[in-house]
Amino acid sequence: MLEAVGSVTTLGLVLGSLLGYASRVFKVETDPVVEKIEEMMPGSNCGQCGFPGCTPAAESIANGDADITLCPPGGKMLAQELAALLNVELDLSKLVDEEPLLANVKEELCIGCTKCFKVCPTDAIIGAPTQIHSVIKEVCTGCKACIDVCPTECLIMQPKEETLKTWHWHKPIAEPIAA
Repeated sequence: MLEAVGSVTTLGLVLGSLLGYASRVFKVETDPVVEKIEEMMPGSNCGQCGFPGCTPAAESIANGDADITLCPPGGKMLAQELAALLNVELDLSKLVDEEPLLANVKEELCIGCTKCFKVCPTDAIIGAPTQIHSVIKEVCTGCKACIDVCPTECLIMQPKEETLKTWHWHKPIAEPIAA
């Protein structure tokens, strides 16, 4: 019994040190600008920007291949932060901050085809085949991926309801001082 424990311990130590050595030798260097951009992004990997996640979007922004206003969940605030980081001039006149939208299922139209929750990047839609589906409001990012694949158009986007948990005090609008 002690021989088995000793051999497994030795094997674990040898393989662990080999993995540690390999991680240092084969370390992939990443661009620090890409890392900063990725940290600034929401990190929901929702795909609203047209990229499969925040990392490819950050790489594309850093390379100059994509516009800094491509992230709808980040909105104007993220675009301003990215412009400051990359020293890029920014025109916010065309960018509109939309209110947060969440998917909602019209139960009378849902046939339980399971197409919607297969494309949901955050697993916010739950249900089973031939059963009515439901949306977990706290997890939904409003990416609208489920809307495009629903054959019965039972999914609609609705504004996020304000509750005691989600309500926040709006910032006052600065008024010019009269002289």
